[in-house]
Amino acid sequence: MIGFIGSVFSPWYRWSGRRDPLDHCCINVATYGRQGRFTMTDRGRAALRQSRDVFEVGPSSIRWEGDRLVIQVDEIASPPLISRVRGTITLHPEALFGQTHALTPDARHRWQPFAPIARIEVDLSPGHRWQGHGYFDANFGEAALEDDFNYWTWGRFPHRGGARCFYDATLRDGREQATALQFHPDGRVEEVAPPPKARFARSLWAVRRETRADAGVTPRQQLAMLDAPFYTRAAVRTQIDGEESVGVHEALDLRRFAQPLLKPMLALRVPRRAGWRFDTPPAE
Repeated sequence: MIGFIGSVFSPWYRWSGRRDPLDHCCINVATYGRQGRFTMTDRGRAALRQSRDVFEVGPSSIRWEGDRLVIQVDEIASPPLISRVRGTITLHPEALFGQTHALTPDARHRWQPFAPIARIEVDLSPGHRWQGHGYFDANFGEAALEDDFNYWTWGRFPHRGGARCFYDATLRDGREQATALQFHPDGRVEEVAPPPKARFARSLWAVRRETRADAGVTPRQQLAMLDAPFYTRAAVRTQIDGEESVGVHEALDLRRFAQPLLKPMLALRVPRRAGWRFDTPPAE
């Protein structure tokens, strides 16, 4: 799940000229498998409430409760499986990290991995109940993604009791930006030399995919998660410093995303509900 202020993948935000990020907020939830659902409702500023420990967008919320991050979900899935998605996600960080990392040389885009090592409990309808590895981060930007990037990949892989994260980006001017970090359960983080880039099979929409892997190793998809014409998310098996690991991997093609014809397609999956208010929320 992703919480947005200024919903970067919303066509409504793009069509508005991206003048008011507070007027384009959402809590996006995607579940996978036979009962998988996708929710990404673009809401207006009247549906947003924030405090030090709480972030609310419409009927859903993210809040700190002691040392836990609790996410309450109450959303409507987009076509073709229109239905309610309700329940709770609880994240238990092993450690919290405060460092912010620049994704561009001018730091117009930044990444903060708050809790890259965590345990998660999921209880969502319909039919998603499990426990496992969790992860919590944030991205901040002062420009549209497609203005500064052509392509990027990100991956988080359990590694030696902690987690290894890779952020690789191709900027609009062709320069490459690479970030490789090892996170330890005791709160330490260190920059590491990444293994070579390794390409693997393209997504269903033929988005190019690559991640880091030991020389001679070809990563492979373990579980398909989310596929769009410009974006793919999957569980991927790779090998890092001789250790096999299965982690979550994303690839994002911003040149495709920038195409104007894509925005009406996205509007079918990202409805706009500008009139939602906390005092008298209208029927969904």
